[in-house]
Amino acid sequence: MTYGLVTAVLMVVFCATTWVIASAGGSWHLASKARAGLLVALLGSILTGAALGWGNWLLDLGASL
Repeated sequence: MTYGLVTAVLMVVFCATTWVIASAGGSWHLASKARAGLLVALLGSILTGAALGWGNWLLDLGASL
Protein backbone atom coordinates (compact mmCIF):
# COMPACT_ATOMS: atom_id res chain seq x y z
CA MET A 1 0.00 0.00 0.00
CA THR A 2 2.90 2.33 0.59
CA TYR A 3 3.88 2.13 -3.08
CA GLY A 4 0.35 3.08 -4.05
CA LEU A 5 0.44 6.08 -1.73
CA VAL A 6 3.79 7.26 -3.08
CA THR A 7 2.55 6.87 -6.65
CA ALA A 8 -0.64 8.80 -5.90
CA VAL A 9 1.29 11.66 -4.30
CA LEU A 10 3.68 11.80 -7.26
CA MET A 11 0.70 11.95 -9.61
CA VAL A 12 -0.72 14.86 -7.57
CA VAL A 13 2.55 16.76 -8.04
CA PHE A 14 2.75 15.88 -11.75
CA CYS A 15 -0.86 16.83 -12.52
CA ALA A 16 -0.65 20.08 -10.56
CA THR A 17 2.52 21.05 -12.42
CA THR A 18 0.95 20.15 -15.75
CA TRP A 19 -2.15 22.18 -14.88
CA VAL A 20 -0.06 25.27 -14.06
CA ILE A 21 2.05 25.02 -17.20
CA ALA A 22 -0.95 24.38 -19.45
CA SER A 23 -2.90 27.27 -17.94
CA ALA A 24 0.03 29.63 -18.38
CA GLY A 25 0.46 28.50 -21.97
CA GLY A 26 -3.21 28.97 -22.82
CA SER A 27 -3.92 25.30 -23.53
CA TRP A 28 -7.37 25.01 -21.96
CA HIS A 29 -7.92 21.42 -23.11
CA LEU A 30 -4.73 20.14 -21.49
CA ALA A 31 -5.43 22.23 -18.39
CA SER A 32 -8.87 20.64 -17.98
CA LYS A 33 -7.39 17.15 -18.41
CA ALA A 34 -4.69 17.92 -15.83
CA ARG A 35 -7.30 19.29 -13.40
CA ALA A 36 -9.35 16.10 -13.74
CA GLY A 37 -6.18 14.04 -13.24
CA LEU A 38 -5.38 16.07 -10.14
CA LEU A 39 -8.79 15.38 -8.64
CA VAL A 40 -8.50 11.65 -9.36
CA ALA A 41 -4.98 11.56 -7.89
CA LEU A 42 -6.14 13.42 -4.77
CA LEU A 43 -8.99 10.97 -4.25
CA GLY A 44 -6.62 8.06 -4.83
CA SER A 45 -4.10 9.36 -2.32
CA ILE A 46 -6.83 10.00 0.26
CA LEU A 47 -8.30 6.51 -0.16
CA THR A 48 -4.90 4.81 -0.15
CA GLY A 49 -3.78 6.72 2.93
CA ALA A 50 -7.03 5.90 4.71
CA ALA A 51 -6.69 2.22 3.82
CA LEU A 52 -3.11 2.20 5.09
CA GLY A 53 -4.15 3.81 8.37
CA TRP A 54 -7.11 1.47 8.75
CA GLY A 55 -4.93 -1.57 8.14
CA ASN A 56 -2.43 -0.41 10.74
CA TRP A 57 -5.25 0.21 13.21
CA LEU A 58 -6.61 -3.30 12.62
CA LEU A 59 -3.14 -4.80 13.14
CA ASP A 60 -2.75 -2.91 16.43
CA LEU A 61 -6.23 -3.95 17.50
CA GLY A 62 -5.51 -7.59 16.73
CA ALA A 63 -2.25 -7.50 18.65
CA SER A 64 -4.00 -6.21 21.76
CA LEU A 65 -6.63 -8.95 21.82
